[in-house]
Amino acid sequence: MSIEFSFDKPHWYAIHTHARQEARADSNLRAWKVETLAPMLRGTRYDGGRLCTVAKPLFPRYIFGRFKASELLHKVSFTRGVSGVVCFGGNPTPVADPIIDLLRSRMDADGYVTVGERFEAGDPVVIKAGPFKDLKGVFEREVGHTDRVVLLLDAINYQSRIEVQRGLVQKLDGPKLGGMHRRKGAA
Repeated sequence: MSIEFSFDKPHWYAIHTHARQEARADSNLRAWKVETLAPMLRGTRYDGGRLCTVAKPLFPRYIFGRFKASELLHKVSFTRGVSGVVCFGGNPTPVADPIIDLLRSRMDADGYVTVGERFEAGDPVVIKAGPFKDLKGVFEREVGHTDRVVLLLDAINYQSRIEVQRGLVQKLDGPKLGGMHRRKGAA
């Protein structure tokens, strides 16, 4: 298949944006009817002494767009917020569909990518670091749109619910547990 022929079919391309212009480029490309993918991460920062959740691009200064290069390359390249389409040898380089599919499979409905292990209610877990290091428990749920999770800890004749950063939790091998009441009989 020749390069000219492939430019007549829609493909995904990596689009280089201007600094901190990912959302602007995404919005403007969608106005051109270009299908876009701009995966985000949930981050945190302090604002006035309060910890706030913020959206950060998964790939700073890059988004993805699906279009026919033969028809829209010029428009896409000169869209506000766009620095250019990633090229190799002077030609725009398509991104393989399985890569886009993988990114989409890790995204939630709001466009945020889950990084690290995925947890489901009942998964046995251990805390990897911090003041609760090496304590074992059961994953209960995520806390809204934050990077925190709720765990049910099981200590000697005492069960407690705590909230910790997702990155501090690691899944253990073993069957899912429906709740702490099932753990009482476990050895």
